[in-house]
Amino acid sequence: SPGASQDLSTLHGTVLRIDVNGTQSGLQYRIPADNPFVSTAGARGEIWAYGLRNPWRFSVDRGTGALWIGDVGQNRSEEIDYVAAGSGGANFGWNAFEGNLTNGGTLAGGSHIRPVAEYSHDGGNCSVTGGYVYRGNLVPGLAGRYVYTDYCTGKLWTLSASSPGAAPVEITEDLGLRVTFTSSFGEDNAGELYLTSSGKVYRFIAK
Repeated sequence: SPGASQDLSTLHGTVLRIDVNGTQSGLQYRIPADNPFVSTAGARGEIWAYGLRNPWRFSVDRGTGALWIGDVGQNRSEEIDYVAAGSGGANFGWNAFEGNLTNGGTLAGGSHIRPVAEYSHDGGNCSVTGGYVYRGNLVPGLAGRYVYTDYCTGKLWTLSASSPGAAPVEITEDLGLRVTFTSSFGEDNAGELYLTSSGKVYRFIAK
């Protein structure tokens, strides 16, 4: 249902945190005792964050442990969500909000974490694909910046990992790269950045 993302009794619209190296009664995994809703009556203890519509790729910044999420909107706004390391229990607002736009739903708890960036469907944009904070060496200009894209237009933007609320910077033309239908980003052990689209994998390098 549209309001499921505000309902802690269901796993819909959530980010989960589980221990796959342990088990507990009735489960093939263990729920960490310090998860935010373990002691909340009626809530699923696996939930780490909630209030998401369709989180299309999330990542953890290897430099800071912060959580970054690309959350696909319904028909008006695409958003990037952020919480610092260890900040369990965040409510990102869907379906009471779509990006920063009110959406008619009921917000659990009375408050939520607003997106650090959003963009509309103007100009052919359609769906955000979340990425990574770049921690590699091949593209010095991207150091410490979160990279994400739109599935339909192939536009690329970055956000400062040290100042997540600062305005995004479009880097489409700077990189000379516009890859539509990007389904996912990836990073290797050295922190170098990749994206995949239509059966191909691209690696980010300096021009």
